[in-house]
Amino acid sequence: MNDPDWSLYRAFLAVLTEGSLSAAARTLGLTQPTLGRQVAELERALGLALFTRSPQGLKPTDAALELAPHAQAMAGAASAMARAASGAGDTARGVVRITASEIIGAEVLPRILAAYRPLHPGVIIELALDNQQQDMLRGAADIAVRMVRPTQEALVARRLADTYLGLYAHRRYVEAEGAPTTLEQLQDHPLVGFDRGNPFLRDLAQRLPLSRNGFAFRADSDLAQLAAVRAGFGVGFVQHGIARREPDLIPVCPGLIGFSLGIWLVMHEDLRGTLRMRTMFDHLADGLTDFLATSQP
Repeated sequence: MNDPDWSLYRAFLAVLTEGSLSAAARTLGLTQPTLGRQVAELERALGLALFTRSPQGLKPTDAALELAPHAQAMAGAASAMARAASGAGDTARGVVRITASEIIGAEVLPRILAAYRPLHPGVIIELALDNQQQDMLRGAADIAVRMVRPTQEALVARRLADTYLGLYAHRRYVEAEGAPTTLEQLQDHPLVGFDRGNPFLRDLAQRLPLSRNGFAFRADSDLAQLAAVRAGFGVGFVQHGIARREPDLIPVCPGLIGFSLGIWLVMHEDLRGTLRMRTMFDHLADGLTDFLATSQP
């Protein structure tokens, strides 16, 4: 039996992600019958049933779920290959895919990337916001901005500095409700925090005088938390470097409660010789270092 074509796995992965043939077909720019034939062809080639029909759409079988991470790895490798091919030549051109946390990606990187664009107009930037660590070795991204030290081998990692977070509230909230000046008073104000959170946040909450039950606004999206603070909902953690850009964000209990996160810039070591990757890595390192200098307590 010949190995199934990559396009068949791509069709399978789209249906798995979207949950229906129609949605997957729109994603890939194919007709629904064409996509259905590709999935059926993959099932025949593998001798496996990959989906069952249900009122909620197509439900993946156990075999499909076991196959999924391998198909995702193939998708990452195909995407990385396309990005590598796009930059052939002696000028900085082609695609660079960057992954970063929600806050760094939405609040910090756009200014840095806007300064990069005039220097290298031939480079196309893809930015993926994800608080989970993308697998760099599987081609999920070319460059990553991470809050934890990378552990995978074959990665070039540069530790930049720490970003510090403190409690802030919007001026509207402070004018209406006042600003607490002690940790005891803080308990009487609506706090913005995480919902389920990740292990780091849950551990942090245990070490600080905070708990999930004490949050009046809960969201696992950092951007949603920041938006709530900006809207005047209550008091929440904001990176100093971001808050200092906005005069209407007022420090709350300064010096009494806060924490820091290390910032790492990461790239696969095989990409160091690619001009657009090297120029982007260096530009991000300089831009983030400048930002982190404003984020000290």
